[in-house]
Amino acid sequence: MIGSLGPRRIIAIVALAAAWCALWGDLSFANIAGGLLVSSALTVPAVTTPLRGSIDPVAMSRLVALVVTDLAKSTVAVAREILTPTDYTDEVVVEVTLEPELRCHMLLLVVAVTLTPGTAVIDADIDTGVLTLHLLHADQTDSTIAHVERLARIAEQAMPSTGRDVSREAAA
Repeated sequence: MIGSLGPRRIIAIVALAAAWCALWGDLSFANIAGGLLVSSALTVPAVTTPLRGSIDPVAMSRLVALVVTDLAKSTVAVAREILTPTDYTDEVVVEVTLEPELRCHMLLLVVAVTLTPGTAVIDADIDTGVLTLHLLHADQTDSTIAHVERLARIAEQAMPSTGRDVSREAAA
């Protein structure tokens, strides 16, 4: 199976080799050969699929688009909050409990949530699947919890897990 060259792997190899050449800034035979060699090694199924399957590019694009949109919206909201003379913040700490199959994406969620201004992860407990968040506006509690759960589901679609018990693995 290591030598199988399905259409997805071929596309990945070509795209990575093109990126390799672009990074070097030269389209020479050596760079093309080196890029193909490195990208072939990086796309070996044993290397790229430690979980159940490969990355779903459509779901990954949705996840990246959602995080970038969150970043833009929250930056504008926090800037508005800073520039207005009246303080409308009503800070609150909330907990989001993730389903067991979504816990393996907790680090990704911590980064995505902390990246957006106005929201911060205070604690992340992989054993219980609880993310503790600090929000600037208490009236956004329900929508923020739903949004984090949506991020977790999209992350699971983008990078499917095996459904293994992550909390047991973390304890081992």
